[in-house]
Order: sequence, then C-alpha cells, then structure tokens
Amino acid sequence: MYGVNEYGHIRLSRPAGRVFADFAKRGFDLVLAPMLLLFSLPVLALAVGGLLATGQKPFYAHRRVGRHGHGFACLKLQTMRPDAARRLESLLRRSPAAAAEWALARKLTDDPRITPLGRFLRRTSIDELPQLWNVIRGDMSLIGPRPITADELGDYGDRAAAYLRLRPGITGLWQVNGRNRLSFGQRAAFDAEYAARLCLSLDLSIFMRTVRVVLSGSGT
Repeated sequence: MYGVNEYGHIRLSRPAGRVFADFAKRGFDLVLAPMLLLFSLPVLALAVGGLLATGQKPFYAHRRVGRHGHGFACLKLQTMRPDAARRLESLLRRSPAAAAEWALARKLTDDPRITPLGRFLRRTSIDELPQLWNVIRGDMSLIGPRPITADELGDYGDRAAAYLRLRPGITGLWQVNGRNRLSFGQRAAFDAEYAARLCLSLDLSIFMRTVRVVLSGSGT
C-alpha cells in the first residue's frame, strides 16, 4: 500500500515491526518532552528576556517538511538579524569561498546573519528548546532526521523517502557524529542510516550523546 504526499514523494506503508517501533518512540517523546520543557522554562525565560531587551521578537517559526511530507511550523528562538536574507545574499555574491561553503554544507562558519546573543543561543542549543512544543504536538520527535525545507528535500535524492518516513528530530545521528563539520550530503546519509536502524535503544544512545555534546558547548 502507498500514497503520494504533497511534495510528490511516495509514502510507503509500514510493516508491523516498524509500527511497534514508532509506537514506542512516540511514547518516549510524550514522557520526556514535557519534562524537558518544564525544566527548561527558567532558561527559556532568561533567553526571551535577553531577546526582548535587544528589541527582537523572541520566537520565530520556519516552514519545514514533516513526516509523510506534511509541512509544519518549526519553532525556534530568534538568533538572526532582521535583514538576514539580504546579508546572506550579499555575502554569497561577493565571497566565492562563502558561496562554496554554503553550497557544500548549507551553513557558514562565520555567518553575518547571526546576532551576538544568537551565537550564544546556538552554541548552547538553547535556541531549539521551543521545539519541545513541536514534539508534544506531534510535528517532531526528540530524535530523528533534522527538519529541512522543501528545497532541501529535493536535494536528498533517493534518500528523501527515508526522511519522509519519520518525524523530524530536535537531535539525531548526524548531530552526534560531526555536527557542523559534516557536508549536507553526509547529513542526508546519516538521516538515511538512522531510518534504517530505527529502534528505541538507538534513540536512547543518541539522546545521551546529545547531552554530552551540548554540555561541551559544541551546539549548532
């Protein structure tokens, strides 16, 4: 059995074993995400206060592709300047090195769009705490492929089916295997590997490794 999602990709039915794994995974999310959100409220309050003090709107939502190709609003704390799009376009136009880095990884080592406070929020991964609400809503999972845009999904090629099979995650396999050092293609490969290996013990392992990465200050 299969269907076609809004992006034109085939949606395959899931075997019984995978249905059970998905059920256990969702249970893990619903137990842990509310606890993490509750414990993180003081940190979120401080971050929101800091953003308001700099004159920024604290939250923003970016459209991402979710499970089975359904779009959703991915929540984050604001880390970019109001003219972020113009700054990126200007940099890529005048800097071949930056354009090459963006083409390879869809990230920049020295990103002119990010504010000083935003750099701290990203380094500590505090900017992603609002996504715990996405997990509770069912848009995302604690562990899964990184939520991507519709344009990026097109670059996944034959790995797109693996991405669409799962809820996107706040963290995942590639985030604990190189993070910023990986190219876009390498991240897509890790997402496909995760989909193939999906099990609760892998999620627990990634969760514990993510805690170590965040505490070490090497957040995205």
